Amino acid sequence: MNLFDVYPINDITVVKAKGSYVWDNEGQQYLDLYGGHAVISIGHTHPHYVGRLTDQLNKVGFYSNSIRIPLQQELAAKLGKVSGREDYSLFLCNSGAEANENALKLASFHNGRKKVIAFSKSFHGRTSLAVAVTDNPSIVAPINQTDNVIFLPFNDEAALETCFEQQGKEISSVIVEGIQGVGGIREASAPFLQKISKLCKEYDAVFIADSVQCGYGRSGKFFSHDHAGVDADIYTMAKGMGNGFPVAGIIIAPHLKARHGMLGTTFGGNHLACAAALAVLEVIEQERLIANAADTGSYLIEQLKKIPGLQNVRGKGLMIGFDVPEKWKELRKNLLFNQRIFTGEAKPNTIRLLPSLALRKKDVDAFIESLEEEIHVLEGAARVTE
Repeated sequence: MNLFDVYPINDITVVKAKGSYVWDNEGQQYLDLYGGHAVISIGHTHPHYVGRLTDQLNKVGFYSNSIRIPLQQELAAKLGKVSGREDYSLFLCNSGAEANENALKLASFHNGRKKVIAFSKSFHGRTSLAVAVTDNPSIVAPINQTDNVIFLPFNDEAALETCFEQQGKEISSVIVEGIQGVGGIREASAPFLQKISKLCKEYDAVFIADSVQCGYGRSGKFFSHDHAGVDADIYTMAKGMGNGFPVAGIIIAPHLKARHGMLGTTFGGNHLACAAALAVLEVIEQERLIANAADTGSYLIEQLKKIPGLQNVRGKGLMIGFDVPEKWKELRKNLLFNQRIFTGEAKPNTIRLLPSLALRKKDVDAFIESLEEEIHVLEGAARVTE
């Protein structure tokens, strides 16, 4: 049997990881500035994380939600404290797509409506509802297509207001990333998020803050939406929540009420998942990683802006993007194979940086030096061909 060939693969096999570095099967060291799609939040194989999981596995690894699991309540209390949302409730699941799927369903249960507002270049996942509100027709199967989703221009307050004026009584929810990741590190403006919050309150729609990639401290605040000073009705989270262990969740404002059978999951909130998520929050708190993300991220952005030729350097905390001209289109590949640095991309010409929140400034300096070296090589090659 072969693997179903849906992923473009770099010919690298990682066999060891620690902090912001990984090593391949030939012993080569790589600086990881991508964290496997923003998943590695506290650093690879953090000793507290490894210890928490090992200790839990030696006790009980799994049982379903048909029994009491005290770790779930412990996680809810810790998450409420660290996120500043102690009056919210927590529902646990397994992935970002599931988190968004459940958020959209819960909103519809709450107000009995079907319409959802989403935005251009959004990415919310690949399951049925989540992909329907994702602005990428190539991954939307015919069975996922629905007339219930209204796509509006990102950061367009006037279009949002007009839509609510025309269809407000039909709109169940608005789902928005505080910073679009797959969409190219595009930040929702504070006035735009404030307008969403205001209109959702006015029309009894549910404000869903997709924090799957941009949450969990990555932006220098716990949720990137916090930069706008708003409180969403539902926050969705995954990625950095488990530092590589599959765990996700939604936190839900008090006015959204639960009933038995409304939502459910077999694996969500299992013992190991909760141990992983608790370890992450404990390290974030003890090592002040949100402050580090803000400080190191500002330093990295400042250094990137000094490099001639890089375009539109942007982001918050350690969620950073910049564009490169066509003549440097090989830059990301060259960083990987020449400099042994993992970065991400967003088509057509954006490089994304999503490192561990524990990234050090000396790692930033090493990256900047390597980046300048590869740009110098590409610039020289471009001159030769002119």
